[in-house]
Amino acid sequence: MAALAERRIIPHEELKSRSAERKADAETEVAGEGAAQAAPRPEHLRLLEALLFAAGQPLDEKTLGARLPEGVDLRDSLRVLQLEYAPRGVNLVKVAGKWTFRTATDLSWLLTKEAVVPKKLSRAATETLAVIAYHQPVTRVEVEEIRGVVMSKGTIDVLMETGWIRPRGRRKAPGRPITYGTTEAFLSHFGLEALGDLPGLEELKGSGLLDGRLPPGFAVPMPSDDPTLRDDEDPLEPGDLDLGLAPPPERVEE
Repeated sequence: MAALAERRIIPHEELKSRSAERKADAETEVAGEGAAQAAPRPEHLRLLEALLFAAGQPLDEKTLGARLPEGVDLRDSLRVLQLEYAPRGVNLVKVAGKWTFRTATDLSWLLTKEAVVPKKLSRAATETLAVIAYHQPVTRVEVEEIRGVVMSKGTIDVLMETGWIRPRGRRKAPGRPITYGTTEAFLSHFGLEALGDLPGLEELKGSGLLDGRLPPGFAVPMPSDDPTLRDDEDPLEPGDLDLGLAPPPERVEE
């Protein structure tokens, strides 16, 4: 016959001792985790975070780098900060080549009631904005040729008021017409890092914005927002400032 297993009755005091040991071990583990979580954060990350939160507008890397300690790898620090904020309610994003904190896209609905509803652009203004974005630098007449219709006098004015387009220069052609291009405000509003992020031909087709039955050879130009004047452009003249066609002197880059 198999031997019966010996049963040992554990005294009450021993049970209390074991329980106390387990509790102490748990507290030690929690304390260790807390200490790890409370470890001091690198000072340059704290500085970078403070700069971005305090800024009223996106900051470029040159401005950020000038405020950080010497030897700090700015781009690596931005990547670290971007990863830290990726799962949070605000994200670190790059817009128009500059860095800023923005509400996480999946939480934007929370602000819907508080958002100011902008006036909807007319179809003519929307088409004109698209032509300028993809074909810049472009003149008023060139926009009309691309659209195939004469533009209303106020269309350009409306887009100028939004801050999404700006006069770049004057075309070296009879009449020396003004050339137009998009602004950083345009990139910021549409969440673009650069103009090259605009959708291409296949993306426009897939979204239904272009008819599938396009004429042979149809192509969407590769947009460029290089601020440098091209060979066929002259700089804006002082008199253009009086007509409101160029930014005020204090905003003109040297």
